[in-house]
Amino acid sequence: MTDTGTGRVLIAADKFKGSLTAAEVAEHVAAGIHAVRPGVVVEALPVADGGDGTVDAAVAGGFTPREATVTGPLGLPVTASFALRGDTAVIEMAQASGLRLLPPFTFAPLTATTHGTGELITAALDAGARRIVLGVGGSATTDGGAGMLTALGAQLLDDDGDPLPQGGGPLRELATADLSRLDPRLKDTEFVLASDVDNPLTGPRGAAAVYGPQKGADPMDVEALDAALAHFARVLERTEGARATECAAAPGAGAAGGIGFGALIGLRAAFRPGIEVMLEVLGFERALAKAKLVITGEGSLDEQTLRGKAPAGVAAAARAAGRPVVAVCGRLAIDEAALRTAGIDAAYPLTALEPDPQRCIAEAGPLLEQVARRLAEDHLRGATRA
Repeated sequence: MTDTGTGRVLIAADKFKGSLTAAEVAEHVAAGIHAVRPGVVVEALPVADGGDGTVDAAVAGGFTPREATVTGPLGLPVTASFALRGDTAVIEMAQASGLRLLPPFTFAPLTATTHGTGELITAALDAGARRIVLGVGGSATTDGGAGMLTALGAQLLDDDGDPLPQGGGPLRELATADLSRLDPRLKDTEFVLASDVDNPLTGPRGAAAVYGPQKGADPMDVEALDAALAHFARVLERTEGARATECAAAPGAGAAGGIGFGALIGLRAAFRPGIEVMLEVLGFERALAKAKLVITGEGSLDEQTLRGKAPAGVAAAARAAGRPVVAVCGRLAIDEAALRTAGIDAAYPLTALEPDPQRCIAEAGPLLEQVARRLAEDHLRGATRA
């Protein structure tokens, strides 16, 4: 077992979806450690990979929360948050255009809009942001970022010269697209799209085909949306030239219902892995330099974790710096060899104490403190407070 003595411990875990925020995970882990190793210094740096919980993680890391009333995915007003520190803003598109904003059992695959995400970007610009990290994930939309672009000043018109209705479906009626009226502040703003998705805009691996069914699209909807998105790119080619075609084919263009395409073509965004961006924004490297042991984790450690989610990113960065890494989780669905490959020495799942998943969710906090005690006993030498 790793033995780090009484040195500083860094907790850099993601949320336990459905039970604990990333900040709450850190609080319970710290409480468990101090119950058996009271002399250990613990630093919490809640993390996220660009999806749900990204703004919360930024706020826990020292950013200031801001709110704005924006257009939700169904066209109704919603209150959305973003995080601001200096001239850097962290925006989570799910706050404005997410599935979680839809009523239960309600989907709108053809009409859901990213308009509110564009309004949230405007609010960040108004607050002084000149570097914007746009986290995507959990979107209700498949509109290619059209709603976002219109909120930022783009004109998307039909044959009669009227603005298109919102959503991906109406893009099939697009006749002219003009991006020349986009908010001029965008040119002086650095946009980073935090995403691990490498899908193109259209085709069998595109936004509609791969992610449309998750948003309520049936096979006919998927076909209609894919055709509409392809038409969107073709119309933009008339004004933006070959760059529109290049952006549509680029890895990540299909992210979050095609908002990746809108970010590439209209915001000239750079794509980077979500956890990599967030670790940089949150100051992980500085915190890591002081740590002797890193504790990461999320609700389920599984094959998806290994594909660039938060714990894998934390582990990679920590191991590169020569720091040992252990993990806490609700359930563990990968073997020890896979953990080691990811750079994690050991994992402590709640299911080791409580095999019932529903009880693990309901009692996640107390159970997490118990596994943190075990972790501390295994990896930290005893100490008393000074």
